[in-house]
Amino acid sequence: MNKELYSHFHSDEHYFVDKAWDWLERAAQNHAVKLTDFLDPRQAFILTTLVNRNPDVQCRLDGGYSAAERRRALIAPDYRNLDEEDMEMAVLSVSSGDGKFLTLEHGDYMGAILGLGMKRDKVGDIHVIEGGCHCLVTQDAADYLHLNLSQVHRVHVQTELLPLNQLELSTVKLDELTLSVASMRMDGIVSDVFRLSRAKVLIPIQAGRCRVNWKPEEDPSKPLKEGDMISMQGFGRFKVLEVEGITKKGRIRVKIGKFA
Repeated sequence: MNKELYSHFHSDEHYFVDKAWDWLERAAQNHAVKLTDFLDPRQAFILTTLVNRNPDVQCRLDGGYSAAERRRALIAPDYRNLDEEDMEMAVLSVSSGDGKFLTLEHGDYMGAILGLGMKRDKVGDIHVIEGGCHCLVTQDAADYLHLNLSQVHRVHVQTELLPLNQLELSTVKLDELTLSVASMRMDGIVSDVFRLSRAKVLIPIQAGRCRVNWKPEEDPSKPLKEGDMISMQGFGRFKVLEVEGITKKGRIRVKIGKFA
């Protein structure tokens, strides 16, 4: 692989770049077909970027429904028809008759699944719905989760495997807030959203625990813009919904959508 490609990606992403390039080379040279586990949007972007540099290879991305955030990739030689290929996904339905179930959140389900020793890559989008949760999982992980997931945050649950056409989607809930900031610097906005001092947000940012549009970002002064998705490990994530304008005092009004 041309190592100059590394200059386009964060150092933390070089491992995935190498892995993705190997998939493409196998498809181009050995006519191999590769079905990946679930990729996050940044990984999907990297893969698509590399595919566009290789005319002998194609890629299909699918997360089980049209607006999926996490998607599996099917990589194959350019002559192969991928439209009818099985992407090997199932819907894990989690339910319980316990009233406490109403308080369970996305992180509770994710924690229970990872607590069983399951890799994050085997899990796609998680939809918290009325009476439970629908989770996209790889077919090879589905039976294990169905047999072993019996408790979520001390709530006893039952599971069922469903076909993709029975997937129920959750409604994305955003807590909107309007900030008045001196600039669009990442550290200032992150500190306001999570109600932390500027000094306290510098530590996780410089430690690589903050991502902008799923890309690691260690520069506290990075300017944010409308549409950016920001996440900080251990605190959650938010989206810059709108830059509303300048106040009379010269500050910037920004509308933020914080994921519940």
